Amino acid sequence: MIPFTDEELRPVVTNLLEKARVWIRKDGGDVTLIDIRNGKIFVQLQGACVGCGSSGTTLKYGIEQEMKKMIHPEMVVINVPHGWEDKLDQLG
Repeated sequence: MIPFTDEELRPVVTNLLEKARVWIRKDGGDVTLIDIRNGKIFVQLQGACVGCGSSGTTLKYGIEQEMKKMIHPEMVVINVPHGWEDKLDQLG
């Protein structure tokens, strides 16, 4: 169990996503924080990341691994497909 509230996680997660955006934008993509619920981080990949074959790798082995290393080893990052922003409970 992650020992932080969602609100305690928000500034740290936002900061790490800002750092990730630098290298994601170099390839024409972007990432946006949609929400944090019960320690799960819901993000949306955008731009060139949408439909890219490497987007899963970017998410799990880039963003999620950094969150696990810097925040807590049980962090989970979930991509929110476009149009699913109001259906997060079905994703996580």
